[in-house]
Amino acid sequence: MHKNKTVYLCSECGADSPKWQGQCPGCGAWNTLAESVAEAESASRRRFQSLAPAAKAQPLAEIEAHEAARISTGIREFDRPLGGGLVAGGVALIGGDPGIGKSTLLLQAMTKLSERVSALYISGEESGEQVALRARRLGIAASRLKLLTEINLEKILALLKSERPEVAVVDSIQTLWSEQLNSAPGSVAQVRECAAQLTRLAKQLAIAIILVGHVTKEGALAGPRVLEHIVDTVLYFEGDAHSSFRLIRAVKNRFGAVNELGVFAMTETGLKSVDNPSALFLSRHERDVPGAAILVTQEGARPLLVEIQALVDDAHGNPRRLTVGLDAQRLAMLLAVLHRHAGIACFDQDVFINAVGGMRIIEPAADLAVALAIVSSLKNRALPDKLIVFGEVGLAGEIRPAPRGQERLKEAAKLGFTRAIVPTANLPRRPIPGIDVTGVARIGEAAAHVEELRRGAK
Repeated sequence: MHKNKTVYLCSECGADSPKWQGQCPGCGAWNTLAESVAEAESASRRRFQSLAPAAKAQPLAEIEAHEAARISTGIREFDRPLGGGLVAGGVALIGGDPGIGKSTLLLQAMTKLSERVSALYISGEESGEQVALRARRLGIAASRLKLLTEINLEKILALLKSERPEVAVVDSIQTLWSEQLNSAPGSVAQVRECAAQLTRLAKQLAIAIILVGHVTKEGALAGPRVLEHIVDTVLYFEGDAHSSFRLIRAVKNRFGAVNELGVFAMTETGLKSVDNPSALFLSRHERDVPGAAILVTQEGARPLLVEIQALVDDAHGNPRRLTVGLDAQRLAMLLAVLHRHAGIACFDQDVFINAVGGMRIIEPAADLAVALAIVSSLKNRALPDKLIVFGEVGLAGEIRPAPRGQERLKEAAKLGFTRAIVPTANLPRRPIPGIDVTGVARIGEAAAHVEELRRGAK
């Protein structure tokens, strides 16, 4: 009996090795090599063909550039991370934890799209009856939406060529398999080949395709990272599946800005857009509490107000540093800066930091809010009421400016905040009605100004 040749493929980069080894020879990742059936030479060669049609080289100045027409999904908070909507011929990849709401959101969006354009929903994980039951639970009357339950790539490609829908969803890319490969569905080779074939067809027929991808325990998309390079847009679902709030963040977008954020609330009738996202991330305390600071963060073009909470307590043994929603390494740096340049020591204290509402903050402008929340908790003194802060803290103790400072201050004033501590470089040229803005240049100066405000409030 003929025995298929096996190779070991890396789940991170897709590199292959003739034998198993602990470290991938391509990217250096550990314990990522998995056994797979070797592919035929023709299939391997075909995968690396260009996704774009061949063309002659011409001067860049002679190329006519046109703004891509958008296909609105009908859901405002979904259009935002997409850059305004779907693009004909564009391929979007959306990933998230199981049960977080990917299929629910896409079924809602495809139902709205089917009222205006031809739409096709391809389900490889659920039967037609299961999708229909979900639609009924959500109160969706999807009379024009077409559904296909299939996992064979060749059959899906044939249907797309015959139906020519304007928008199609594939739920999910890990369930598809191609007859050209011997490996099982979900393997590195199958995921990469199926995504490349679908992307090639999308470009040829000008079909907007949305692929659903599973995520690993680390929160990254399962399968090779080259999958993210094949598609045009990569979206991630964020938030706790046990919470009613969901966030969609764009981490790659060839047709728009990255780090745009869509905010949703999970209800009995599906995901609903949130009109005022800042209200989700601000806790409502009956009285002022120590360790809470309000940050104005910038997510794409949208300013958001988020409460940063700090808890500083006596350490019993080795001091612990724990963050939820923020960078733990940046916390260690801020504690060193506070000690060196403000005389505030936490070397014998446990320090816990949390961004309220499951928000994940990656910008350095959160430094000042984290530092002041730590000082507030350590001294057991609440920060002044109606105060917002933002600014990056440098290793020399300086407060560096944050981008789009004017928009942040205007958003805070609109929500009723009356005081602000910002970097000196972010001071507004003209006064902003309703908010008193103070500029600080050093971390020690910021802590001293907070103390002055607290005394003045008494």
